[in-house]
Amino acid sequence: MAFNTRVFKTRTLTAIIFAAVMLTGLLWNHWSFLILFSIIHFGCWWEYFKLLEKISNRIYHYYTRVGFMSVGYSIMLWFCDEAYEINNYSFNVSFSFAFAIAGLLFLVIGLFQKQNINLKIFVIAALGLVYISLCWGLMMDLKYIKFGNPVLQFEGDKIYASFLPIVVIVSIWVNDTMAYIVGSLIGKTPLSRISPKKTWEGTIGGIALCSGIIGYVAYTYDEWFVLGQPLWFWITLTGIAAISGTFGDLFESKLKRMAGVKDSGSFMPGHGGFLDRFDSLLFAIPFVWLFLKLMVH
Repeated sequence: MAFNTRVFKTRTLTAIIFAAVMLTGLLWNHWSFLILFSIIHFGCWWEYFKLLEKISNRIYHYYTRVGFMSVGYSIMLWFCDEAYEINNYSFNVSFSFAFAIAGLLFLVIGLFQKQNINLKIFVIAALGLVYISLCWGLMMDLKYIKFGNPVLQFEGDKIYASFLPIVVIVSIWVNDTMAYIVGSLIGKTPLSRISPKKTWEGTIGGIALCSGIIGYVAYTYDEWFVLGQPLWFWITLTGIAAISGTFGDLFESKLKRMAGVKDSGSFMPGHGGFLDRFDSLLFAIPFVWLFLKLMVH
């Protein structure tokens, strides 16, 4: 395939803007963190419905869409830290409850808009509460997860406050890049029919390099800020993110194949949609969160 300069420039510019937006949301303050993942949450839901409609050949009523998104957002807000409050109204209680009630009302209204109620596609849509909303809720919790070390709660260092989310996100990016490079050089054995371009060599090489590189960098940063976690901890954490992220990518590829589309959306020219960009994170975050809860505590 001939090199397309125009496509390359579009993809590069989009990637730079995307990275800038992500870093701003992650590092500016806790409100930018919430706004960033709120946008991602609703973007993923919107594309999830589009895929389900193509797969089932059914249209979800507008009220049903809003209902699921609102209930899902209440799940995400439930994981917010005490730092999120307005006029003594906490996001993890007051706002979460309000979105849950509103969402349930919309779901009830949407469910009875047509005479023929298809419970199957209704239940399939409900899986998004786990696939999307719970994931981003755990991301909110990941920012403030307690290691039993007061240094972790030091708000003066914005990078430090978002250290764990950044480690997971960078692990996914590095794993994808290394898997592509290794697969291009020595990849011969297809990983799955779902994604024929992926190879076992590239997948294993990407996971190994990601775990070694990011694990060591995280450990070095850890030593500077005295988190007290050993090298094996960070290598394991990044390895879990890389492995589970690979399954997340395959899962979304399966959804797209069933829907008969190349990309889940087009909000990033040359890179696809929200699900295309965050499919790996949707699987990686829950496993990393579970590892942290089990090992740290």
